[in-house]
Formats: sequence, structure tokens, C-alpha cells
Amino acid sequence: MITIEPQAVILAAGKGTRMRSDRPKVLQPVLGTPLLGHVLRAVEATGADPITIVVGHKAAEVEQAFSDRRVSFRRQDPPKGTGHALQTAQDVFSRHPEQTLLVVYGDTPLLRGQTLVRLLEAHGNSRAAATLLTVRLDDAGAYGRVLRDANGNVRRIVEAKDATLEERAVKEINAGIYAFHVPSLLPVLSELKPQNAQGEYYLTDVIGLLVAGGQIVSAMTVNDPQEVVGVNTFEELALVNQGLRERVLVSLMQSGARIEDPATTHIGLEVVLEHDVVVRPFTMLEGKTTVRSGASVGPFSRVVDSEIGPGANVLDHCFLNNCVVEAGASIGPFAHLRPETRIGRNARVGNFVELKKTVLGEGSKAPHLSYLGDATIGPSVNVGAGTITCNYDGKTKHATRIESGAFIGSNSTLVAPVTVGEGAYVGAGSVVTEDVPADALALGRARQVVKPEWARKKQRPEPTTAGERQK
Repeated sequence: MITIEPQAVILAAGKGTRMRSDRPKVLQPVLGTPLLGHVLRAVEATGADPITIVVGHKAAEVEQAFSDRRVSFRRQDPPKGTGHALQTAQDVFSRHPEQTLLVVYGDTPLLRGQTLVRLLEAHGNSRAAATLLTVRLDDAGAYGRVLRDANGNVRRIVEAKDATLEERAVKEINAGIYAFHVPSLLPVLSELKPQNAQGEYYLTDVIGLLVAGGQIVSAMTVNDPQEVVGVNTFEELALVNQGLRERVLVSLMQSGARIEDPATTHIGLEVVLEHDVVVRPFTMLEGKTTVRSGASVGPFSRVVDSEIGPGANVLDHCFLNNCVVEAGASIGPFAHLRPETRIGRNARVGNFVELKKTVLGEGSKAPHLSYLGDATIGPSVNVGAGTITCNYDGKTKHATRIESGAFIGSNSTLVAPVTVGEGAYVGAGSVVTEDVPADALALGRARQVVKPEWARKKQRPEPTTAGERQK
């Protein structure tokens, strides 16, 4: 009995020559995730175990990129075609002959996990030696045609250049994704020969060998042709990026998020948007970002690995990275929140303000032109325009603490380590180098000097000679 308990091999050894890039093809990003990462996610959704990735070009880089995943690697060196790539992983999948073998390519990022599950189910029901995933195209062009017999089973795959006019009229093509019965696969895999000018072993030849040996090969047609689009050029990379981005946006809008202009909005796969979130034009939400209900982001803002609380507003031209904005807070416009920053409930960060590793307490505000680094700021604090915390002495970062209800006057410089106590005031233009007690006033500026008539005398200087004085 053929089981649908799967194992998988992902073929990811390609160099991507047409991209003319130093980066391995399968590490090229789509919505911030490598091509191979999207394929691996789809394969993992089937419950496949073990999963083997066949690598080749810059194998070490690919292995390092996925070293945290439950996968094993086999190196194809030198590369001798797709059939040879599968042979490279044979020592793994041959140890589990009772498990269906799923074979996919590492450059098909639009492939859905549920499609692979359907393929495995179709394979189990067909009791075939192999089941192909196929797609129907109105214009099949140069793709190989899938020819079926009267029972719907695959008779053979014919290359377009070798097809008759009748065969070229067939719209069904091979997508290059397979489910195999391992005991049927192993004998024909060893029979592969490099019968082509390139001297390569083609995986498609396995299908012909199975049919020639009297084995049944079935096929399942995928509903969405985009799912099986492979990537070989940067133009194709851009197209799949657009396709995946549109898929994500549609899903989020169907879940209750309001995306005002999908054409200019980029949202990553792991981003969570709750209901009634508003995302305005030219906004990018990346990584593990979560935006809670009723919050709004944008326009022209970028948020990475951050949490935006309920009802919070991230205004125009802001960049947030690895930070938390609590409920009702307002950020921007033109604000920069760097890692480990936390903005409290109903707090406000205004224009041209930068925070790094700083907590801004509930109801506190830093409205204009400030830098606050390594600071802990309590609730109901006002930070005046032009204030900075001097947190770095050239070797070490130091902390500033501003306690609840304090008032920091404009253009103040707080030289860390320093504490401004609860309810204390710092006068505008002060340089504060010592702790300020609670409820105290700190002034750290030079005394003002006024020189009467100075400006007039500067414009009309005193005569320097007797003749000039007589004039």
C-alpha cells in the first residue's frame, strides 16, 4: 500500500547564471525571504520528514542561511542535471521506502503548501509510481507537453521541438514537481543516462522509464499557473515578488485591514494586521511586525520587526526598527525609532526625533528635534525641542533617567550617567552633568551679558587719529 506520509527533496543547486549576481539564486529575496525559504515553507506545510536540500553553487552560503531549520543537505558537485541532483540525495530517501517522496525545485516561491498536500493525496489515491503536477497554459510555447492515455494517465512528456502539430496543440505542461513511490523510483533512477548534448541526467527521463516499464504515472493539474513559475532572471524575480505581494495584500484585506493603495504598499509574509488597521500609501511593513486593531501607519513609512499598539498612529516618513509602540501613541512625522525602544500609552514622538534603546513613558512627549538614547523616561514628561542625551563617552554607553512629571527645557544637554528627579525642571539651554533632585530646578548655562550700544559702535568705530577726530 502506498502511504502519503511524505519525505521531500528540494533541488536547489542552480547557479542562476542569467542573473549575473554573486548571490546564489535560491538566496535571492522575495518579500524579504529567500526564494528557497518560500519553497521550504510550502514543503514544511505537508509535514514532510526528512527534508533534504540538494545544494551546489556556493553551497556553504545556502547551508548557513538555513542552518536553523530541520533539514539536511547534500552537495551536487559537479552539477550534472536534475536527475543527477536527485541521485545525490538517494542515500537519504532510500532509507524510507515506505514514505512518498516529494520532489520540488527551490526557485518556485509562489508554490502553496496546500497544493503539495493535494498532490500527495492524489498520488496516494492513484496508487501510481509517480504523480506529476501539471499546469494548463493557453500558449504553452516551448514547454514540454504532457500526453495522457484514454484513462487519464501520463503516456509521455514530449518536448515542444519534437512534438507534432497535434501534440503542440496540447495545453498541459509539466510543472517539474513530483510525488514518487520510492520502491518504483529507485530502479529507474539508476538507469538514467546522459542522452543529450549537455551530458546531463534529466529527471523527466525517469517518467519515460517508468511508463516504458509498465508503471502507472498519473498527473494532477494545479489551478493557478503562477504557483509553479520558476525564477531564472531578475525580471522573473520582480514578477514573482509582485505576485506574492498581491497575494499577501488580498489576504490581509479579506481579514479586515484597510490598505488604501495596494499598488504602492509592501507587506511581508510574517506581518500581522488586525481588523480596522489602516495602511496608507507607500508604506513598507517587514519582518515580524504586528499592527493592532485601529492603528494606522503611513504614508511613506517603514516598520521592521515592531509592534504597533491599538489605536496608535505612525505618521508620514517614519522608520521604526525592532521597537514597541503602545496603545494610542503617536509617532512622527519624520521620526526614527531604533531597536529596543518602547513608546508608552498615549505618548508622543514628534518630527525629527530619534530614539535608541529608550523607554518613553505613558503620556510623555518629545515633540521636536531631539535625540534620546539609552534613556528611561517616566510618565507625563515633557522633553523640549533640541534636547539630547549624551549617552556615549567614546568607549561606553551610559544611561539617562528622567522621572515622572519632569520638564526638560528646550536645547538641553543631559550628559549621562545622570538622573532628573520626579517633578524637576531643567531650564532651557542647560548642560546637565549632575543628578537633579525631585522638584528642583537645574540651570546649567552661562550668565547672559548685555553690552549697551555695542552694535552701534561696531558699525561706527571710534576715530584713531587727531585728524579723523577733528572731522
